[in-house]
Amino acid sequence: MSIRWRDAMSHALYGPDGFFVAGSGPADHFRTSVHASPAFATGLLRLISDVDSALGHPARLDVVDVGAGRGELLSSLAGGAAGVSARPLASEPSSGTARPSLAERIRFTAVEYADRPENLPEEINWVSEIPDEITGLLIATEWLDNVPLDVAVHTAEGWRYVLVDPDSGVETVGELVKAADLDWLTTWWPAPASPRGADRDLTGGSTSTDSTSGSESGFGAARPAQGSSLTARSRPGCPETPHSDHRAEIGRPRDEAWANAVRKISRGLALAVDYGHLSGDRPVDGTLTGYRGGRQVPPVPDGSSDVTAHVAMDSVASAGAAVARCAYSLVPQREALRALGADGGRPPLSLAGTDPVGYVRALAAASAVAELTDPAGLGGHWWLRQPVGIPLGPAVAR
Repeated sequence: MSIRWRDAMSHALYGPDGFFVAGSGPADHFRTSVHASPAFATGLLRLISDVDSALGHPARLDVVDVGAGRGELLSSLAGGAAGVSARPLASEPSSGTARPSLAERIRFTAVEYADRPENLPEEINWVSEIPDEITGLLIATEWLDNVPLDVAVHTAEGWRYVLVDPDSGVETVGELVKAADLDWLTTWWPAPASPRGADRDLTGGSTSTDSTSGSESGFGAARPAQGSSLTARSRPGCPETPHSDHRAEIGRPRDEAWANAVRKISRGLALAVDYGHLSGDRPVDGTLTGYRGGRQVPPVPDGSSDVTAHVAMDSVASAGAAVARCAYSLVPQREALRALGADGGRPPLSLAGTDPVGYVRALAAASAVAELTDPAGLGGHWWLRQPVGIPLGPAVAR
């Protein structure tokens, strides 16, 4: 039976046998910045130190990872926290009394529906919902793209929901979108001036491309920052989809999820790292796609693969700012990481003559950072930084 995409995604990703609940975890299916290089965690440790300083070095500093996978990021952060020195406040007088180290004050919490991994460090708490009264940093790395959402297609009558059969991926056109979703579309994903394709059959026909298209990548591929979607209709023999030149992914549930996350922070910073787009640059055919075993595959919501769609970052940012009542920062990952000391620059060739081992080590580190800052890949992801009760500058200083 065909249902709306939001319901299909919810069951496929977060049901009892869902993709993110059962199995070995997302790291076996796609690469994120967390998996690409330890330089990502190193940059976040610098940000944690900045947030700690902006908060005045509280007795407890929370670091909460939403959509934690199998705890890979927090494990890296926990391992590196011992070597991070708390930055003194410029206005703080010396008392002669040693302040507890950051490692002693930090509290790590993973938010994930899957069961706690057996080998997770014991200092990492494991919960299924975002805790209240966070003082510190909330991190959401490629979480929002997996918040279930509805898909709509523009017809002669206006926007209609796209329905999908969860087992086959076959899509059909459903009812006109509800008022709340129409309001979101009107604000954030306007319909085309003229309904292109409105005179065509909206429930039949399919287009296809060569199955060897470059949209399939090798094992461990990163989910692209600004790639086109691999929809169910884009490969021979795959399910048919409604035929229209204009689809939209209704980001209202992502706005609500982000606003709720920001609302959980008493004081600190919320950071979302994700791939997405801005108003004026929305993809006319949408971005819905799937990942399984390191390859991009058609999005069939049967629980066997990741189902994901790019995030309307400006809409999400606006929702969080309305809750925090202060400005946000939205920059590409390459800019954010460079501001945190990861520039990906090659070491000077002269080092090879004086310290060959050090040169090789520095070159390997630079290559790892280069993947994180590549504008055509992970470097094109967005960093949305929403302060709550602290100045924006100290937490995100360049």
